[in-house]
Amino acid sequence: MNIQKSFDPEAKGVVYVVPTPIGNLEDITYRALKILETVSIIAAEDTRNTKNLLHHFDIATSLISYHEHNKQAREEQLLQVIENGESIAIVSDAGMPAISDPGYELVQAAISRGEAVVVLPGANAALCALVGSGLPPEEFYFYGFLPRKKKDKADVLQRLKPISATLLFYESPYRLKDTLHVMYEQLGNRQVTIARELTKRFEEYVRGSMEELVSWMAENEWKGECCIVVEGESSTELHEHDNALWWSHLSVMEHVNYYIEEQHLSSKEAIKQTSVDRKMPKRDVYRIFHVGT
Repeated sequence: MNIQKSFDPEAKGVVYVVPTPIGNLEDITYRALKILETVSIIAAEDTRNTKNLLHHFDIATSLISYHEHNKQAREEQLLQVIENGESIAIVSDAGMPAISDPGYELVQAAISRGEAVVVLPGANAALCALVGSGLPPEEFYFYGFLPRKKKDKADVLQRLKPISATLLFYESPYRLKDTLHVMYEQLGNRQVTIARELTKRFEEYVRGSMEELVSWMAENEWKGECCIVVEGESSTELHEHDNALWWSHLSVMEHVNYYIEEQHLSSKEAIKQTSVDRKMPKRDVYRIFHVGT
């Protein structure tokens, strides 16, 4: 069990998680600037990018790189600074660290050692896109970046398909067209919004059905990092899905036996139908059934 008093006056070394602007530099908070100015060191995803931000606000705090390829090596070094009673800030190139960016491992390591972790509020592209999309914001599921390979992407979307909450994704402009095509194939003609260059001069929202956006993308080039906001599964779709998964509480063995005992199918037919229901290879169902009998 871990109890943290974030504003304990006796606290010394603290990890500050500091969101930075996703485009418009005026979106940084006064508190964020104060923290960046007073900590001993700033761990930055890209020191060149963060150096420009600090220069803009006349902040001279030392920088150290902390990114996907060196985070394990840097972790101990940064934790040592904290254990010496000094505070550090972690920042990503834009937005909230640890959300599709480095940061989670350092936060986890600091907590495991009993060090304080204080998260500042600030800019986040996914939430801006969600609110601006016009799609229901009461429930949402943030996934981040989908896999690059089409098959892996399709597998993830199939897993997300039954979710009734609005779905949030990040995507590169170079993969956007392909991603939309796979989404259309796997999720159907749902409402979708693409938001790009959020808070910047060329901020743009494109809203419509999946079919409309796939067609629109075929005729238009897309520039800049973007967020994709997709309508969740409708109540009608959800009802159909619930019916389709009537067997979800059954083991594979019980599933096959249901068809044999209740539907009077042969074991061969029962195995085939179970494999269709579960989208499993028939040989796997056959193996599980015969091992258990």
